[in-house]
Amino acid sequence: MAVSVAVDEPGLLLEGPHWDSRTGTLLYVDIHGQHVHRWDPVTKQKDTYDIDCMVGAVVPRESGGAVVAAGTKFAFLDFETRQLNTVATVDPHKPRNRFNDGKCDAAGRFWAGTMGDEPVPTKVDRKAGSLYCLHTDGNVTKAFNEVDISNGLAWTSDNSIMYYIDSLQYSVDAFDFDLPTGMLRNRRQVKTFDPPVDGVPDGMCIDTDGKLWIAMFDAGQVLQVDPETGTQLRSISFPAPRTTSCCFGGPNLDIMYVTSSRVGYSAEEVQQKPLSGCVFQVTGLGARGTPGMCYNG
Repeated sequence: MAVSVAVDEPGLLLEGPHWDSRTGTLLYVDIHGQHVHRWDPVTKQKDTYDIDCMVGAVVPRESGGAVVAAGTKFAFLDFETRQLNTVATVDPHKPRNRFNDGKCDAAGRFWAGTMGDEPVPTKVDRKAGSLYCLHTDGNVTKAFNEVDISNGLAWTSDNSIMYYIDSLQYSVDAFDFDLPTGMLRNRRQVKTFDPPVDGVPDGMCIDTDGKLWIAMFDAGQVLQVDPETGTQLRSISFPAPRTTSCCFGGPNLDIMYVTSSRVGYSAEEVQQKPLSGCVFQVTGLGARGTPGMCYNG
């Protein structure tokens, strides 16, 4: 196993990596930088798209371009014209809220959650967020509210379970998931963490064996967890304490890409941790990921 820097141009708060297998590129966002990035690991070329507010997640659209969760809106991003067209807005009575992480299910719906104002990393307006679903017909439904920091999402290969992280609950939760309707039920914890030791659970992905890989903020690590037993299987360390999310990519979906943050660091801390805000890659893991899904609307 080897950890190296994939994209060595540090951002502020990189999040939401998503491998687009159709184009062989890695999509990710810089939340505080208000950018969507599209990086080609072969040419090393990075295209950057400016967003007019904090952007929490980006996922490709089946019909081209991408869908983003930015500020409190769902919007379509056209890669050619670089235009952003709003589809729907949420949390109208909470102007300080913003979208955070998001991902698509196998039916092509886009799930993304909001969070309250965060003046200091992990210090937020409590219970101000909600988890939303943008359906393929453009309608938006709310799955539940009273969320602190809406984060990682993943589905089992048979689509019977959805895993979810609300970071300040310091756990991974599971729901029974109905793919035809998108309905969730029977919420339960499958893994809990000790923040001083493990860090704060952030973004995550799932491998073909059904094991979860969870980026632990403020701990500089990604943990592999068996959600059926709640046991930690592996830990991968990174030269950036604020690891934020991860995904599998590459032609064989066997390279792990990991995003990180430098938000909240002083100039001196940035000098001490210069790779914070970079995208890392992990090779030789002996694991493969499941393909990232596109929005089908």
